[in-house]
Amino acid sequence: MLDLFPRPNATCEGVSRRHLLQAGGAGLLGMSLPKLLAAQESQPLTNGRAKSVIFLFLFGGPSQLETFDMKPDAPPKIRGPFKPVASRTPGLRISEHLSRSAQVSDKFCVVRNMSHGFNDHSGAGHYIQTGKEWHIRIGQGFNATPKDWPSMGTVVDYLSQRLPVRLQRDLPNYVVLPNFLGRLQEYKVQLRRPGEYAGWLGRGYDPVTTMIDKRDGKDNPYFRDCTDDELDFRIQGLVKHKELTTNRLSRRKSLLEEFDGSRRALDAGNAIDAYDRFQQRALSLVTSEKTRNALDIRREPAKLRDAYGRNLFGQSTLMARRLIEAGVRFTTVHYDCVNGYSWDSHRSSNDLQKHLIPGLDQALSALLTDLDDRGLLDETLVVAMGEMGRTPKANGSWGRGHWSTLFPAVLAGAGIRGGTLYGSSDRNAEYATENPTSPEDLAATIYHALGIDAETRVRNVEDRPAPIVDGGKPVLQLFG
Repeated sequence: MLDLFPRPNATCEGVSRRHLLQAGGAGLLGMSLPKLLAAQESQPLTNGRAKSVIFLFLFGGPSQLETFDMKPDAPPKIRGPFKPVASRTPGLRISEHLSRSAQVSDKFCVVRNMSHGFNDHSGAGHYIQTGKEWHIRIGQGFNATPKDWPSMGTVVDYLSQRLPVRLQRDLPNYVVLPNFLGRLQEYKVQLRRPGEYAGWLGRGYDPVTTMIDKRDGKDNPYFRDCTDDELDFRIQGLVKHKELTTNRLSRRKSLLEEFDGSRRALDAGNAIDAYDRFQQRALSLVTSEKTRNALDIRREPAKLRDAYGRNLFGQSTLMARRLIEAGVRFTTVHYDCVNGYSWDSHRSSNDLQKHLIPGLDQALSALLTDLDDRGLLDETLVVAMGEMGRTPKANGSWGRGHWSTLFPAVLAGAGIRGGTLYGSSDRNAEYATENPTSPEDLAATIYHALGIDAETRVRNVEDRPAPIVDGGKPVLQLFG
């Protein structure tokens, strides 16, 4: 097996405090504390229904009223320009532009009462992907910082690297597609939105991220078909595969090793360790035939690629399925706001109608069908959602503002009861009519599906155990 990551010595990281106290109180037939800790190391990720997660992150905030929580009986200024269509889920009023998803709604559950208080994109994006509130106040920052909380994908990677050798996989544990969030956005500064990174856990646990460029400043590859030359899904920081030869790679690796030998003689510490882990992973990835094969979208049949949609989101969603089938545990697919708006539909509903909702509809329905056909849906948790919703009251062109108080999430696979609804909202899709589902609850639910106790703790920068979830509880009603 190709070892992509260094495996630290066994520690108490990842041990549930509750389980530890229970086990200690019971005495475990005289088992010593070191043996207890070693036994607890192997528990996360080994007894969950989900073996992998595909997180479709619709950045910008899709409107609940135009997608999964339509209110056709609301006043004219609220109900929106689209009509609902029939689905396989009783009571689901789903948009006419989600007609394909309507036909497979028996495979997913719509959570209609997601809610939180971060009404800006960066803070909300961090909150949804980590289950933790961002440390920066609303409107005071846009980019990721080293003080951010580790993402759910990072926590999965961290715990995966602490599994016994026999349970290790020879592919990355956490991959982000098709770019880091913000890379293609047109803005006055380069955006690197928070939420998907390792934060204070260290750069060595950052996701493996691919890169897909756009043609020019006005191009939006999410809104058009992409060519195979564009869809090379090269790993960020590495040269294109056409420019990489075995001899060149060998020379590069030898020079790096020589440089590293001198560097280690001069320096040491956590930052260097993190860099070493990051560098080792990158070199292993580029020399791994299995990784290169998994990232080659051309290996998929043309008919299936058409089913997902040839746009960047559709092909990235198909790539996510390829990666989890190959062994990746957590894959995030970003639908980014390349033109500065997209899902952040302040101006009108035109892009929603022409590109955004139909693109989501095609990719999501194809993914669920494809996973089911391959026997992978039962062991893969699929999550599709944005970081917020939209204001019930719209402008004259059906544009809507930010509304984090209420928005939907779609969950499927890994024991999720398909054809169901969870939670409800008032007649204007403004507030939840019962206890809202928080980002903490969402994170706890995802961890639960993976067999990770929400009380698990990891070591923070001060070497203190920090809980991966604060106050959230798994929504067990979602599972069959």
